[in-house]
Amino acid sequence: MILFALRCSADHQFEAWFRNGAAYDEQAAGHQIACPICGDTVVGKAPMAPRIAKGVAKAADRAREQAEAVAANAPSMTPPAAPATAAQLPLPAPIPAPVPLPNAADVVAALPPSLNDAQREAVAEVMRQLTEVRRSVEKNCDYVGDRFAEEARRIHYGETDPRGIYGEASDEEVSELHEEGVTFHRIPWIPRTDS
Repeated sequence: MILFALRCSADHQFEAWFRNGAAYDEQAAGHQIACPICGDTVVGKAPMAPRIAKGVAKAADRAREQAEAVAANAPSMTPPAAPATAAQLPLPAPIPAPVPLPNAADVVAALPPSLNDAQREAVAEVMRQLTEVRRSVEKNCDYVGDRFAEEARRIHYGETDPRGIYGEASDEEVSELHEEGVTFHRIPWIPRTDS
């Protein structure tokens, strides 16, 4: 999955996740992306502040080539600027890594009795949204299990095609991935319920 910073024609900025760049292009062309502030469906990519690892020149070169290819084929809402340097270019798609959380019903049941109904409903809504994040990741990404760190590296170094993946990684593997400049995100992972 990939995260894009977007901007509507009213200049509201927001972020959205997509399976890949082509999915964004298709949804943007079909006016299927709406600004969460005003509902405008005329949106485009906004400038992003990427994270580039030091000493990974090949990955930066690949990222620059990918960004140039995307920029050549995608409309932009920002005026043309000076050519970007490697430090200004985004890395390939972020890779989610699940972070287990307690069952949603258990979280709501364990809330302190001092919370009012609106606060309880807000917590329940967050839990519903996190459950939807799980469904979306499972639907749109490949599960790689405990091979997450290995597969994330293969994608990062261009040894395999970029794609959304999810799986498990130890704290040590997470630290190593960060040191190597591999872009990924840990996401809250709501366990499935039978109800």
